[in-house]
Amino acid sequence: MIWDSELIGKYDLSGPRYTSYPTAPQFDANISKIALIDKMLTSSEAPLSLYFHIPFCAHLCYYCACNKIVTKQYDKGAEYVELLGEEMRLRSLMLDHTRTVTQLHFGGGTPTFLTEALIKILFNSIKQHFTLINDGTQDYSIEIDPREISHSKLKLLTQMGINRISIGVQDFDGKVQKAIHRIQPLKMVTNLVTYAREMGIKSINFDLIYGLPYQSLEGFRETLDKVVALSPERISLFNYAHLPERFPAQRRLLDESLPTSNMKLALLRMGIERLMDAGYEYIGMDHFAKPDDTLAQAQKQGELQRNFQGYTTHAGTDLVAFGVSAISDLNGVYIQNHTDLTMYRHSIEKGQLAIAKGYISNLDDRIRHQVIMTLISQFELNTDEIERKFSIRFFDYFAIEVDNLTPMIEDGMLEIHDGGMQTTIKVTDRGRLLIRCICMVFDKYLNGAIKYSKVI
Repeated sequence: MIWDSELIGKYDLSGPRYTSYPTAPQFDANISKIALIDKMLTSSEAPLSLYFHIPFCAHLCYYCACNKIVTKQYDKGAEYVELLGEEMRLRSLMLDHTRTVTQLHFGGGTPTFLTEALIKILFNSIKQHFTLINDGTQDYSIEIDPREISHSKLKLLTQMGINRISIGVQDFDGKVQKAIHRIQPLKMVTNLVTYAREMGIKSINFDLIYGLPYQSLEGFRETLDKVVALSPERISLFNYAHLPERFPAQRRLLDESLPTSNMKLALLRMGIERLMDAGYEYIGMDHFAKPDDTLAQAQKQGELQRNFQGYTTHAGTDLVAFGVSAISDLNGVYIQNHTDLTMYRHSIEKGQLAIAKGYISNLDDRIRHQVIMTLISQFELNTDEIERKFSIRFFDYFAIEVDNLTPMIEDGMLEIHDGGMQTTIKVTDRGRLLIRCICMVFDKYLNGAIKYSKVI
């Protein structure tokens, strides 16, 4: 990847992260729930990817933009696990029980907020309604707050089949941690990594954030050095989006404590260069992985995908999601649950699915989805494959879009190669960091009234 400061400044845009296409703002609250349920009933032999959203957190992190409920009342988890069990029962009536679950993820919130007893109950419910595997080929993961995990709880999770964890590190600098209200010393994270390795966790991801209060080049360099020394298989380097009008907790972060735009770019550049110097491969957007990690291997083999959890190695699965705000993706049919816990609970208690909104992709959506997801995952698109799959003439169908790519081609962000037998659109090393800008050209729903995060 080539860092081009002038190009980054020119394409200083805001845009979707493309965990789906169409993106969430297109989901319709007035869509027929019967139509969505009818799509759920469509027969499929595709394996399943299950997602469970656990919204509870014992601590309030001031930077967080997730759907969460901050509480110290751990007993709230019991009612919620019961609701998840009932939602699973309702959804499993619409799915073939022989379809194996190749991917499983617990997000939040803080999934490890649940007690060990509740974790056992939740897994028993999952096993009752779905076919889990535990032969080493599964990709079962959980997000972990180092402050909310014990040795015995981690051991239980591995016994349940969890073999990949994601640890929220953010930054090791004490001043930064105090400002964002997330104190977790290096020793705490180091012990967690050591325990995870001893228990056979095969893949560990660290979440880092640049743009937090009081971050400096010197301090963040020290964080990166500590991260590299702990040697996680994957690293996510996210941009902090300061949106206090949408997320009230962010109002506790003083504007004057935040890095300037130039400092944020410097932090990002240093982060990218430090991680790549340490041997990590740049997967895309804000993700890095060791060369032998399955994420990097999937990209090399052209099998990397994106969904609501980010980049994934599991192509061809149906994503079925449970819990408040969770979003399912059934081959282009998107179904989002209520984002309010009370509304979610009332629906489940009535024996109804907690559907708040949804979207059913049309043919044009599917074509654009394929184009965008291929580019954002592989940085290269074989237009002939799109033509064969959808029976279109690519450069006629996307005549306007290809014309709009011309300035990016002139800026050296991408190239179009006509090899006679096949034509490819290839993102250059200079354009990889700006892949979202390239994908936005193919997005027909972009709306300036919707506020997205900055591309860089």
